[in-house]
Amino acid sequence: MRPVKKVVARMMWLFVAALGAWAFLTLASRRGQDISSIHILTAALCSYAIGFRFYSKWIAARVLMLDNRRATPCEVHDDGKDFVKTNKWIVFGHHFAAISGPGPLVGPVLAAQFGYLPGTLWILIGVVLGGAVQDFVILFCSLRRDGRSLAQMVKDELNSSAGWVALLAIFSILVILLAVLALVVVNTLSESPWGVFTVGATIPIALFMGGYLRGWRVGKVFEASAIGVVLLLLAVWGGQYVYRHPAWAGSLTIKAEPLAWAMVVYGFAASVLPIWLLLAPRDYLSTFMKLGTIFLLALGIFVLLPKIRMPALTPFGASGHGPVFAGKLFPFCFITIACGAISGFHSLIASGTTPKIMTREGHARTIGYGAMCLESLVAIMAIIAACSLEPGVYFSMNIKGVPLETVAKVSALGYDASLNKMNGLAAMTGEKTLFGRVGGAPTLAVGMASIFAGVFHGAGLDLWYHFAIMFEALFILTTLDAGTRVGRYLLQDFLGRLWKPLGETKRMGPAWLASFLMVAAWGWFLIQGVRDPLGGINSLWPLFGIANQMLAAIALCLATTVILKMQLQDSAAGRPIYAWITLGPLLWLLAATVTASVEKIWHPDPAIGFLAAAGRAGINPQLRFNALLDAAVTGVFLLMILAIVTLSVREWILLLARQITSRLSETPPVWMPTYAVAEARPRGLGNLLLMALLLVRELSGQAAVERAQERPCGCASAKEARTRAYLEVAQKRFGGINRCC
Repeated sequence: MRPVKKVVARMMWLFVAALGAWAFLTLASRRGQDISSIHILTAALCSYAIGFRFYSKWIAARVLMLDNRRATPCEVHDDGKDFVKTNKWIVFGHHFAAISGPGPLVGPVLAAQFGYLPGTLWILIGVVLGGAVQDFVILFCSLRRDGRSLAQMVKDELNSSAGWVALLAIFSILVILLAVLALVVVNTLSESPWGVFTVGATIPIALFMGGYLRGWRVGKVFEASAIGVVLLLLAVWGGQYVYRHPAWAGSLTIKAEPLAWAMVVYGFAASVLPIWLLLAPRDYLSTFMKLGTIFLLALGIFVLLPKIRMPALTPFGASGHGPVFAGKLFPFCFITIACGAISGFHSLIASGTTPKIMTREGHARTIGYGAMCLESLVAIMAIIAACSLEPGVYFSMNIKGVPLETVAKVSALGYDASLNKMNGLAAMTGEKTLFGRVGGAPTLAVGMASIFAGVFHGAGLDLWYHFAIMFEALFILTTLDAGTRVGRYLLQDFLGRLWKPLGETKRMGPAWLASFLMVAAWGWFLIQGVRDPLGGINSLWPLFGIANQMLAAIALCLATTVILKMQLQDSAAGRPIYAWITLGPLLWLLAATVTASVEKIWHPDPAIGFLAAAGRAGINPQLRFNALLDAAVTGVFLLMILAIVTLSVREWILLLARQITSRLSETPPVWMPTYAVAEARPRGLGNLLLMALLLVRELSGQAAVERAQERPCGCASAKEARTRAYLEVAQKRFGGINRCC
């Protein structure tokens, strides 16, 4: 019977491979006509299936040699607080929710200016060979080191200098990330009264939830989140009333720069207010809205299978004069799309909470590699949503300028654009105008709304559009909240080394000072981006891409070092050549990131090179200073990349020459008995529904509150115990980096 099963399995995988090859061939060869999104989806699903089944399994068995008998950190240190034994699929859902940020939605939309083919190929090849491998290996490394962070592992496995570079890289990427995300929100809400009302309403809703959870129904997170979701949907509907009444619409029609300053003030307030009041309830809301909307988008795409109207390739990849952002296909496509293909930020999540709650080493393959493939599917859906728009609409939305001039520019590029068409689409989406909505988020919202409305025969495009805007802005603002607070903690940790009182996070003075410095750092780049005549994305998004891929290079340097040491420890059977599984992606990232950094600094075209932009005759002094600052920041990123690679290469040479020992900084293994390794698998619909409910409770934080409540606290009443448990969980949830870009 077993030989028959093997033959059937091989035939099935041959069919999957042939189906994927057919989809890729169709994508690469079809020119001059619309193509169904089924080809992109087929290529994606076949790539993920083959990559997970064969490549990740080979890495797990031959390279990392995962052993389920080796106890994970939560098996050794189970305390119900930091280390908690958790079901594999609940951990998978938790990890996916953490790594799925705005990046895989916005980056592919911007890169669509090169056509649908380059971005699609990079997302699929990048994730199977690079991004998922990075997440998997870093998660494995943290598992064997008691859940240590990326920076600590770099310090332990390379040297302390590399650890400091990693810490500086983390802080740098936080600053640029927060500036870029804030800019995306500002460009989305500028002169959009419906959007301003809907997104603005999320703040009092979160404050209401905070009070509800703190003083009325203490710790009932799932209950409060359900109420919050209903209020959010009412806010989307209420925005329609605002839009249709001139008095309200006029008062909420706000230009970009005032919105940017409001964002800066909001970021400071979110960083210093108690976590339970704003940050925690907004995060609960964001998690459910994010997962629910991604599920709806996937369902809509699979039901509707929209046509791809963007050509496979546009001339901008070769010329470098793209209307969305300047620069050739290589290297700029590969830093514009980071999350979805390979993202350094994921290495922070893979060395954060996730390794502390996993019960088996073998689960690292499903959680690390598998969750990244699922996030890549989100990026594929984003590129489908953007490329399903007519090219004329896409470019009209993403070029900053006066409407008539924009129409003329888009028409000159060879795409059909008209004032009437854009004005009609704006009226259908409940906006005054869709011209110059740079940043990617509005374009994605129009694409998503078209798909959602298409499922319902074109009804409610305006409601769907603003639902998509609310969805994007909600979890971007959640990242802004949490990122500013994490940056404040990192800054206070550094300042505390200079003068101990500055490191006290619970004192108002040091907390306000560090928050001010953090907000001032990303606020500077935000205001600079808003004042940029090109909309800011042309300069800030490449900076974010370079910073993100720089962090990925650091993670891959660590992964390569660990694999080399593992293989060299066994002089007879070890195979150092296995280090190529991470060294290969690292070399590609270095080629793209270093080239992009050099071009952004020294390229003679002012649309690309910062120094060339600063040297233009008659340039505004403020813009010249901004360009010089951007060049300096890019230079710092470049130096950090070169420093970490130099330190790593030196370590590898010494290891291969046997001049230093292949000593790993793993914690001593604790072995579990064979009978304790087996785990029950959920079978049947009832068990699957129960697992889904448990996942919802875990994501909402309800389960964590109940675990904290079980610990003895000496409280006078049950309500006091619940209050203590809720505050403890909220504080812990945002004590480190737990959300991705």
